[in-house]
Amino acid sequence: MTRRALVVVLLLQGLLIPASAPAAPEGQLTWAVHVSIAPTWFDPAETPGIITPYMFLYALHDAMLKPMPGNPQAPSLAESWSVSKDGLTYDFKLRTGAKFHNGEPVTAEDVKFSYERYKGAAAKSLKDRVAGVETPDPGRVRFRLKAPWPDFLTFYTSATGAGWIVPKKYVEKIGDDGYKKSPVGAGPYKFVSFTPGIELVLEAFEAYWRKTPSIKRLVFRVVPEDTTRLAMLKRGEADIAYSVRGALAEELVRTPGLKLATLVLPANQWLVFTDQWDPKSPWSDHRVRLAANLAIDRKAINQAETLGHSRMTGSMIPQEFEFGWVAPLYPYDPAKAKQLLAEAGYPNGFDGGEYTSDVAYGSVGEAIASYWKVVGIRVQLRPLERAAFFAQYREKKLRNVIQSGTAAFGNAATRIEAFVHSKGIFAYGGYPDIDGLFDEQASELDKKKREAILHKIQQLVHEKVMYAPIWELGWLNGVGPRVAESGLGLIPMHAYSAPYEDLKLKAK
Repeated sequence: MTRRALVVVLLLQGLLIPASAPAAPEGQLTWAVHVSIAPTWFDPAETPGIITPYMFLYALHDAMLKPMPGNPQAPSLAESWSVSKDGLTYDFKLRTGAKFHNGEPVTAEDVKFSYERYKGAAAKSLKDRVAGVETPDPGRVRFRLKAPWPDFLTFYTSATGAGWIVPKKYVEKIGDDGYKKSPVGAGPYKFVSFTPGIELVLEAFEAYWRKTPSIKRLVFRVVPEDTTRLAMLKRGEADIAYSVRGALAEELVRTPGLKLATLVLPANQWLVFTDQWDPKSPWSDHRVRLAANLAIDRKAINQAETLGHSRMTGSMIPQEFEFGWVAPLYPYDPAKAKQLLAEAGYPNGFDGGEYTSDVAYGSVGEAIASYWKVVGIRVQLRPLERAAFFAQYREKKLRNVIQSGTAAFGNAATRIEAFVHSKGIFAYGGYPDIDGLFDEQASELDKKKREAILHKIQQLVHEKVMYAPIWELGWLNGVGPRVAESGLGLIPMHAYSAPYEDLKLKAK
């Protein structure tokens, strides 16, 4: 064989060598989660207007479009989309090769089915505006609107779970209750097991279209006690500990090998005065509600709870949100608070009833209740586990004062729809002028005019003292020494680790 022939043979042999396959997922990443995990959070159809379910949706499921690093509406199961000139038709082209965990392809029928079975936050607002969903072929979906609606994509892809896709045949076979026990999605991780009150275990789905995850197994351990979460992180029993606040956060900073990951989220927290529409209640007097605002030393609570990382705000809508209005801050003025209470007929204060909060933020409630007691507002604290808290909140079973909050994606309109409009999923009442303006902005195609209307709504909320804003949460988490990429902060305005397929452990 000549030298030239030998080179040709070697080249041909080289061409026959298969390209190296992606590295198989390895290792385990463990979270110490600050709340009890609810099975309803595994099903996109029941997504409430809070961020917590997305801790699991980003792992188990995939959406048509979703917030991702560098793109708030990144093409995912929808490879592309287009809008008709009249704004009435949205066409989506599905990604070829996307599969569910059971091996079935993601089809247009699954997209239509997922939309139709959705019953979570803003379901009525979304469905009232959609005239129909068509499936011209297995790879295309068409949404037809009754009238142009500039917020369609925001509601479909961010403010609701309607755009997160589940397998039609599997759900119909196993039923809704069965689906919560054994969910199948199209995300980067598949369900392995769930032990209520203990842990959720997921395993890498190597056929995920975007990339093969690098970590084999994800474990979410339920650890409601703050001190236990930090102890697990220090012992190496957890790699990421969510919500480490106050003195524990200071201890974490002092611990070699551990890192404090700080994010300022669109996670506004505020107090809801549910009885403001009851003329027999002290809370119906706006002077009482204003006094409650002035009695809170928010800066002191911020320093004690989140080491000063939370952002002060006068609103329950994030400043970064589209159409957000920056409201004036409430000063800490207990003397003025006492004066207002006296003017309202309560010189000796009053019994404000129950104060219900998510148990994960019970310490914030304790601090606020202490400040209120100084001026004469007496409340009984009632902390609840998060799933129970939001279920009772949504079912309008809570009374007097609710410590509310959410870090859900969206814009000013989506927050107003859920919490301010009288028909909102978490609203205990409303005001005709605000409802009228909200309905007006929903169909306003001129962005500047729409922004002016939404700003007016937020100004009215402030003038009526509908709420007592607390802060935009400074979210403090602990990261252990084994973690190369925690995913915290990769997706702007997202509270938890994500995208899960991008997470990495350090090489051994």
